[in-house]
Amino acid sequence: MLQDIPTPTLREARACVLETERLTLRKPTLADVKAIARLANDRRIAENTRRLPHPYTQDDAIDFVRALGAGGRETVFLIENNHTPIGMVGIDWREETSAELGYWLGVDYWGQGFGTEAARAVIDYFFEEFDLDQLISGARVVNPSSRNILEKCGFQWGGVELHRFEALGSSSPVDCFRLSRGVWTSLKRWNNSTRRES
Repeated sequence: MLQDIPTPTLREARACVLETERLTLRKPTLADVKAIARLANDRRIAENTRRLPHPYTQDDAIDFVRALGAGGRETVFLIENNHTPIGMVGIDWREETSAELGYWLGVDYWGQGFGTEAARAVIDYFFEEFDLDQLISGARVVNPSSRNILEKCGFQWGGVELHRFEALGSSSPVDCFRLSRGVWTSLKRWNNSTRRES
């Protein structure tokens, strides 16, 4: 008798490590909370990410890592360069049929191409692992660096919306983008990342 082999659902995706030329992306653990808090506790980062509070404390990092371990609605990777944490990247599953790419880097690591490299690895993971036809993302209109990352990854601009930012305590205009599976497939030549199951 043949058994049905279940496929991963959005919440059951296999934990894995993504590797690129310069980066390792892995699931954050409680051992990372000091580094996460140190990196995230910068107003310049918080003002460009919707849910990061400012100040960002070690307790915030502990709550975040524990929520991930409890099976939250996110697939999140800690970004490391030479075994040093430099930021976070991941996918927020707003609904079963809608996924949003998000990322941030510590200020010392801005402008070195790490954001694009990490985003591409997670985009590849998303389209290879899940049967969805598009990925969405956004960047504050006052954040051209983040917009540049999305455009280099093939995202296409779709308009402007207002989104609430916790650190600002108000809403701000956000450029909204989408990346279709078809566009990703045509751009797949960028892939220098590998994946191993953990």
